[in-house]
Amino acid sequence: MPLPLIIWAVSDGRAGIENQVLGLAEAVARISPAKIIKKRIRYNDLFDRLPSALKIMPDRMLSPGSDTLDAPWPDIWIAAGRATIPHSSRMRARSKGQTFVVQLQDPRHNLKAFDLVIAPEHDHVAGGNVLSIIGSTNRIEATKLNNGLKAWRNKLKGLPKPRVAVLIGGRSKAYDLDAAHARILAEEVHAAITQAKGSVLLTVSRRTPLEARVVIEDILKDLPGIIYDGQGDNPYFAFLKAADHFLVTEDSVNMVTEAASTGKPIQILSLERRSLGSGEKFEDFHETLRAKGITHPFNGTLAGASYPPLDETRRAAEYLLDMYHSRK
Repeated sequence: MPLPLIIWAVSDGRAGIENQVLGLAEAVARISPAKIIKKRIRYNDLFDRLPSALKIMPDRMLSPGSDTLDAPWPDIWIAAGRATIPHSSRMRARSKGQTFVVQLQDPRHNLKAFDLVIAPEHDHVAGGNVLSIIGSTNRIEATKLNNGLKAWRNKLKGLPKPRVAVLIGGRSKAYDLDAAHARILAEEVHAAITQAKGSVLLTVSRRTPLEARVVIEDILKDLPGIIYDGQGDNPYFAFLKAADHFLVTEDSVNMVTEAASTGKPIQILSLERRSLGSGEKFEDFHETLRAKGITHPFNGTLAGASYPPLDETRRAAEYLLDMYHSRK
């Protein structure tokens, strides 16, 4: 029996980035035996904002809390995020070609530095070593969802259907969510769930401004359901499994993609644009999903239908392994 592949899953530790890396690594491990080693790296504040090209000694620039990146090298390196680029782009040379280097998202770097780049279609990255996928890789798979549901089964039991998962993002480079807009959204969501005689499963993100979060939680609190306040065990996987319907803010490719992995109806909650022309690549992403019948705009009532679950993570994992074995 061949030895398991050694995979390093490398990120700066931010949940959204790390989940993409771990999601792909775990998908590879479900196809081919593998040992996954999580690596988190961050730069010293003095060097963090330097362009990748100027991080000429990246190991020495890392903050003391970072994981070490030393030999023995992995068989497969999967990384995402700006912090990883100086290390990813050197890994083939450092490992003397032993390590197959995979970079997620648009690296904004010479693509030839990597064996494989897996980037969202809406980033419009093109090259012979590029795989374009819809949305982002993620950790959503049956076992995680089933285990998540078990942990929350008692609290979910008896909630009226449809159970509506409301996934709220927030402020980003392209979008904003202030208290006034949060109130409008929350009141429309409340009316729709009330009309459907359903229940709410609410979770917000780290990017949700506090004032918006307070408004949304206050307006939705009288509905039957669960409002996750960030304390204790995270019910996110349970929400994905238990929900009959999703309402997701347009700013988060990750949350929309994860909801789409369930095959359940999704409607998109509009946010405010922070500047003229911002969010254009997000619109490309949403247009793709609308064209496939996966998502629909939210216009005050619950709508939409089921569809074949989106599983771009498995497709990416299969493509990665095919390329890896073809190089050996």
